Amino acid sequence: MTISIAHLGPPGTYAEQAAVFYVNWLAENTGIAATLCPYPSIAQSLQAVAAGHTQLAVVPVENSIEGSVTMTMDTLWQLENLQIQLALVMPIAHALISCATGVDNIKTVYSHPQALAQCQGWLEQFLPNVQLIPANSTTEALQRLEQELTTAAIASTRAAQLYNLPILASNINDYPENCTRFWVVSKVGAEAIKQTSSVHATHTSLAFSLPANVPGALVKLLQVFAQREINLSRIESRPTKRSLGEYLFFIDIEADAREARVQSALAELNIYTEVLKILGAYNVLSIGAMQ
Repeated sequence: MTISIAHLGPPGTYAEQAAVFYVNWLAENTGIAATLCPYPSIAQSLQAVAAGHTQLAVVPVENSIEGSVTMTMDTLWQLENLQIQLALVMPIAHALISCATGVDNIKTVYSHPQALAQCQGWLEQFLPNVQLIPANSTTEALQRLEQELTTAAIASTRAAQLYNLPILASNINDYPENCTRFWVVSKVGAEAIKQTSSVHATHTSLAFSLPANVPGALVKLLQVFAQREINLSRIESRPTKRSLGEYLFFIDIEADAREARVQSALAELNIYTEVLKILGAYNVLSIGAMQ
């Protein structure tokens, strides 16, 4: 049996790196083989699963320095019938890749906005006058470096090796403990991935909107978890895109959605929410140090 996995491309991105780890883990633990399918954006990776073009997607959801990946959050809210199957936590080490003769000759640096932000301090110190240009991925600009000798890209050491490009500086992220959490996402009820699900999940992710922006609306929701001693590991808001000042919320809880206390909490949440989505119950795997 072979399944397909969507991820942000081109090859060499951190999303692909996480997907490669997952493919190996899947083969070792279930015997399922998988092929990787790069897409130009995170949204298109998730849309590929929703449309049935691939069985899974591996998408970044949160970085320890820059916080949430908003495209992932917004797309998961917009699409129906997707569920999180697993979380992968991967260390991230950025490198400055360029065919320039030296750092002083670089005039332009490309990378994904998250990578540029994660290296902001280093860039201000060593390349204060360069033009920073956001790209769809960390590897999008790599193919142009051999022709543009004053251009650099921020990507992984693995990406430099894949494209046979020189590294001018390694480990340039501002914080050494930089890591990104990825979600493995499938369609609801996907049979292939069910074989990888543990009997007990350690985390559940939810998203909801409120019927009205009134005092205490969010407090009532949080009390639902507090009264049942369910710990929240993350909460954040995103604009609904309907009206200024109107928000939806994403919550991660440290409990399995199938537990009785969580089922009770979800039943009560339905009273206070406009729309409530259970994004998935899953476990977390840590990926060893990779560059």
